[in-house]
Amino acid sequence: MPMRKLREFLDGHGVKYYIVSHSRAYTALEIAAAAHVPGKELAKTVIVKIRGILAMVVLPASRKLDFELLSAMAGTDDIVLADEKDFENLFPDCELGAMPPFGNLYGMQVFAAEELEEDDEIAFNAGALTELLRLPYEQYRRLVHPRVGKLTMNR
Repeated sequence: MPMRKLREFLDGHGVKYYIVSHSRAYTALEIAAAAHVPGKELAKTVIVKIRGILAMVVLPASRKLDFELLSAMAGTDDIVLADEKDFENLFPDCELGAMPPFGNLYGMQVFAAEELEEDDEIAFNAGALTELLRLPYEQYRRLVHPRVGKLTMNR
């Protein structure tokens, strides 16, 4: 079962969450459609390298990362999109592309788009390309402590 680590972490912190199973999908917007979740409510993870160190950026599925905004927030222009081979072994309990936005469980700094705060809940891949996990956004923020700010532009 993918993401035992995440579920144990959430259970250990008394977080109420639920799992949504859906047909296999690969892109964030396909997943949102398959799970009947609006694209702005589904969070996707983007892995970047900031000064050569892997970091996680969490965005609404309907939005695209603005590297200039992330550079301003991170205080450096030395930011590139990570290649899958850079992090394929970092998430051994997840299917590639289905990493949950809990970079703190993997020793990664997490940046989150401010638009995610507009909804009461956050939905995201739960380690498999066939299931999502939903929980209150405030619980997510309390447990992950992401740096929140303006990070996106419209798709």
